[in-house]
Amino acid sequence: MSFHVPPLPCAAPLRLATGQSLLIDPHPGASATSLEVLEGVARVFCPCEETGGMTLAFLQAGDQLRCDRLCSDGVCVEALTPLSFRRSEHASDEAGFDAVNEWTLQLLRIRHLGSAEQRLHALLSLLVRRLGRRCGAWCDLPFRLTHERIGELIGTTRVTTTRLLSRIRQQELLDVPSGQSGLRLAPALVESAPLAA
Repeated sequence: MSFHVPPLPCAAPLRLATGQSLLIDPHPGASATSLEVLEGVARVFCPCEETGGMTLAFLQAGDQLRCDRLCSDGVCVEALTPLSFRRSEHASDEAGFDAVNEWTLQLLRIRHLGSAEQRLHALLSLLVRRLGRRCGAWCDLPFRLTHERIGELIGTTRVTTTRLLSRIRQQELLDVPSGQSGLRLAPALVESAPLAA
């Protein structure tokens, strides 16, 4: 994972290739700025050693990451697909939908489900509902997460995650097309998930 902290110009978009990460360092002038995703899907995570890269949110085109709401260590933005974003100004009293807070709440709700199987089911459904699309007989998710990352999100080990994903694949509810960067999930899996929105 590579981190770099370039200066963020207001108008020019910044691009990250899939797999690249950018450390967003909070600074005194950050209160009036946000990062607006123009294209792609990003994972927002905490860079602190204590949290081990804990995922806070996923962002897509149109979402904003408000720089005045970062922890003192900042946050990292990882490109899950080719990513383009720009710094923009916002009013300090701006209210309304906050994508990072909403994602953090949803991920916290998933972590409180009773079993790892329920948590995985709810996570896959949430990702598809928020970041995927229906395409024929399947729902497509445009990126993949490692089994280790999924384990972090659902509060289990990589080994348990692999076992649970294998079971879903055997039920033909999940397809991982070779040579492609995304996943395909059966609509029945998405629609029957705990905490379905």
